[in-house]
Amino acid sequence: MAITIKNDREIELMRQAGHIVGLAHARVQPAIVPGVTTKELDDIVRDVIEENDAVATFFGHLGFTGHICASINEEIVHGIPGKKTLRDGDIISIDIGATYGGFIGDSAWTYPVGTIDEASRRLLDVTETSLYLGIEQAVAGNRLGDIGNAIERYVTSLGYGMVREYGGHGVGRQMWEEPHVPNHGRAGTGILLREGMTIAIEPMVNIGGDETHQLEDGWTVITRDRTRSAHFEHTVLITSGPAEILTKRVAAVV
Repeated sequence: MAITIKNDREIELMRQAGHIVGLAHARVQPAIVPGVTTKELDDIVRDVIEENDAVATFFGHLGFTGHICASINEEIVHGIPGKKTLRDGDIISIDIGATYGGFIGDSAWTYPVGTIDEASRRLLDVTETSLYLGIEQAVAGNRLGDIGNAIERYVTSLGYGMVREYGGHGVGRQMWEEPHVPNHGRAGTGILLREGMTIAIEPMVNIGGDETHQLEDGWTVITRDRTRSAHFEHTVLITSGPAEILTKRVAAVV
């Protein structure tokens, strides 16, 4: 398994790609309100990416028609933006990829739409916390399994379902590079994490069971039991100390 170690120039390009992703999240978040369509959200993100001399990584990939993935309620990942209208009480995962100078930033966040119920709020809080627990383990000298183990132990201890068929990945010149970064595993196993690696960590957590189902559109993945799911993701750089979050959220912009 060949894992790419980034040099200083490549890391700077990834920082810029990640910054653009952070800008796009900041721009789209205020627009996530009841009555908006997922296509309108897609247009906002497209504009931010293009304004910053980047390219939407997802658009056209294997025929995907959106600039973002927009996954609502029981949709876990890869929802296609279109005519769907958000309703008060929904939750929506917005997954954004931007390619700048040939390098990619990738981050997903799950947002409330209007006023959500307590179960959904708790789901979002647990999933976001699990992301940062995984990032804490993304340290040079640790093993890949340490990341998934930290996520899995936290999520399952609270009784939530853990999506096991999908996970994070290496990221750099390609959207999906080695290694696969599962959200479960055994501590102390897997490849050795080395300074200069860049990976996307992305827990997907369900209120119900673990099982998933892909819809007939060939993209959208939902929970088999139709319970709600949340998805949080950052691209991080492995360093000699704590991981650097390359897709860090920025202050709200207009």
